[in-house]
Amino acid sequence: MKIEDFLSALGADFFTGVPDSQLRALCDCLIDRYGVNGVNHIIAANEGNAVGLAAGYHLATGKTPVVYMQNSGEGNAINPIASLLNEKVYGIPCIFIVGWRGEPGVHDEPQHVFQGEITCKLLNTMDVRHMILSADTTREEVEKKMAEFNPLLARGKQVAFVVRRGALQYGGKVEYKNGCVMTREEIIRRVVAVSGDDFIVSTTGKASRELFEIREARGEGHGHDFLTVGSMGHASSIALSVALQRPDAKIWVIDGDGAALMHMGSLAVVGAYRPRNLVHIVVNNGAHETVGGQPTVMGSADLVKVAKGCGYENAVSVACCEDLDDALKRAKAKNELSFIEVKCAIGARDDLGRPTTTAQDNKRAFMETLKCADAK
Repeated sequence: MKIEDFLSALGADFFTGVPDSQLRALCDCLIDRYGVNGVNHIIAANEGNAVGLAAGYHLATGKTPVVYMQNSGEGNAINPIASLLNEKVYGIPCIFIVGWRGEPGVHDEPQHVFQGEITCKLLNTMDVRHMILSADTTREEVEKKMAEFNPLLARGKQVAFVVRRGALQYGGKVEYKNGCVMTREEIIRRVVAVSGDDFIVSTTGKASRELFEIREARGEGHGHDFLTVGSMGHASSIALSVALQRPDAKIWVIDGDGAALMHMGSLAVVGAYRPRNLVHIVVNNGAHETVGGQPTVMGSADLVKVAKGCGYENAVSVACCEDLDDALKRAKAKNELSFIEVKCAIGARDDLGRPTTTAQDNKRAFMETLKCADAK
């Protein structure tokens, strides 16, 4: 179905959410139509944030908002759906558009498999009536479903459209870019070179894929790396706990700006404990690049001030290879909590692969390598 027909059938004029590759047609169309103007479209920090924004829109206008997300974001949204939107609380109507990653019977990455199995079950549990969109779904079918949904929305209930792979199409093409020169892969390559035998926790998406391929190209194993293939925004929390339990080991975390934004409160927790053996790197391209390149608000945020305000003792921002190398070497030598923001271009190799080992293989190798380091 053309995204224009789908949006016309919905009849809404306010959209907020977190971008998803399966909803690329929707995200690109919204960027083309509205940008991120705040009046019609806001890209949220996380899905719960989006539900809050949707509630505010309804309170101000009396109209029904639309929240879009990958199905992995259902967990972030459950609390405000149940304790804010639900008709037993405020009764705030909302239309959800959910990208169905890990749909049963459709091959996908391991972090999506279980989430895919429970996507519709979670909606049912939250009393959210839903329709599944496929490539052959017509505008007339969506209009008919909206005729069923509208009385529910009028009662303050929520409804959803669960979007299968390839269900929505958009003829326009949006190019996402910035003025930065360093690629994420080059940044990670330099981190690997300086970190040596230290341990790295990498965030979800292309960062972990690139780290895996860099190790392969160097002829190295993967036991020093924990590839956080899912749970966006939690890599720094994983790294913090590893660092606190293993103060003898140097721990590096490679984060993304979208991931850091999604659960930004974790920076305050890291800063409060100030592990001297942790280096937190945020690769900031101001975009949700792994799912398409849609902008985040981190392109204009002062992350160094945020980090210092949270308690990071050593915080810098770099934008070129020479400054990055210098910052990495200083962080390696320092015995204090360090934060490095690295300004990064949008984009990745077209032939970028995926890890050839399983998530559980990665867990076992990381734990074993960490245990062996303890024995030395």
